[in-house]
Parts: sequence; C-alpha cells; structure tokens
Amino acid sequence: MRLVLASTSPRRLDLLRRIGAEPVRVAAPDVDEDVRVGELPRAYVLRVAIDKAQAVERAADEIVLAGDTTIAVGRRILAKPADEADLRRMLTLLSGRRHHCLSAVCLIGLDGKPRTRLSDTVVTFKRLSDAEIDWYIASGEGMGKAGGYAIQGKAEAFVRFLSGSHSGVVGLPVFETRALLEAAGHQLG
Repeated sequence: MRLVLASTSPRRLDLLRRIGAEPVRVAAPDVDEDVRVGELPRAYVLRVAIDKAQAVERAADEIVLAGDTTIAVGRRILAKPADEADLRRMLTLLSGRRHHCLSAVCLIGLDGKPRTRLSDTVVTFKRLSDAEIDWYIASGEGMGKAGGYAIQGKAEAFVRFLSGSHSGVVGLPVFETRALLEAAGHQLG
C-alpha cells in the first residue's frame, strides 16, 4: 500500500518522515476551513482533517493521511490570522493564558473509511509585553499559522508550560499518526 499526504505543509512532511513514513506523493486538498456557526473546536478540527483527507483522489492501493491544527481559548477557535491586526489580537489573547492546541489526524484506509485521532495539548504563554508582540509580528513568523504562532520557531520562547504533544503543536502529532498508520498495516521505515 502506498501513502499519500494530503497536505503541502513542509512541517507535516518532515514530521511524517521522522517516523519512517515516506509518502509516494503529496497532494493539496481544497477544502473550506471556515468555522461553522456554533461549531466547537474539537468538532471543527476533526471535520477539517476528514474533509482534507476525503478531498484527495486516491488509487485502490493508496491510503491518504491528512491533518489539521487549531488553537482554542475556551470555545473560541483561533485559526490563521487574516492580517497583522488579527495576529496582534490573537497574541494579546494568548498572553499569560493557558490554551489548547488541537491537532487532528485522519487516515483514509484501503477500505475507504476515515479513521481519526485527536491530540489535545495544553500550552501556557508567558505574559507578553507590547514590545514582544511587536517583535513577533515584525518577524512575520505567525502569519499562516493556527493561533498566530509557530512553536518550532521564535514563539517557543513564549511557552511557559506545555503538556501533551509538541509535534501536535507543530502540526502533526506523531504518536497518533504512527498508531493510525500501524493500524492500517502501513510499513514504517
């Protein structure tokens, strides 16, 4: 069986390779990632991961893996910031607070059925000064990232506490991903 990664994220590809899984191809899923009215964070991230996996065509001998990550502060979903003002709003909200990084993985097996796993990581940021927020925004690193930050980059200096999957915060929880691949019978190198 051949593995297809339904993501163009270089971070997801790197994390997948770390567990010995090399996709035969990478495909860009085209899905609506807008939050639906009343949708809660866990349901949202699982829905988007499933939608991404199902959006990619697969051959009979292929399995498809997709993931999605979001940041939740209570019931509020912090997706990717729309602009610098939105990024500032997110960083101000996260400053000195605990939040959840939810990372969902979906695998479409040879039988065509989606199987999912969810990683819930608790992250606490230090209280950020206006200067630190300005510095991070100026770095450009937070744009295009769920919650407006990249834990594998400069924002790691803001993390006071983390409980859960560091790789899940990066974008693909490797423990959960490995379990899905092994359950599907995919050989890991």
